[in-house]
Amino acid sequence: QVQLVESGGGLVQAGGSLRLSCAASGRTFSTYTMGWFRQAPGKEREFVAAISWSGGRSSYGDSVKGRFTISRDNAKNTVYLQMNRLNPEDTAVYYCAANSGPIRSRPSDYEYWGQGTQVTVSS
Repeated sequence: QVQLVESGGGLVQAGGSLRLSCAASGRTFSTYTMGWFRQAPGKEREFVAAISWSGGRSSYGDSVKGRFTISRDNAKNTVYLQMNRLNPEDTAVYYCAANSGPIRSRPSDYEYWGQGTQVTVSS
């Protein structure tokens, strides 16, 4: 069982940066692939990024490549999402998720989810 709590969301101007954090409970955090997803009003949940259990591999959605960076600190049971050069299209609720398998981009492949944190980018 893994419980996830996101933090770090907020309001930022276009071109700015935010760093999201996701704190996980449980001693098995380091065995999970971790992912970030986002969902804007009226849209489907979208894959943002994922990182392997060791941190050695990562994957990004096309819309965030080159702007967002995912990382993790297994000693702190935390995964991060550094978001740079934000634009209004990045406005969404951002969710952290855990997957006991390899890196995947479908929400249905993730077993555990946080409650989400709102990110709003003003123009």
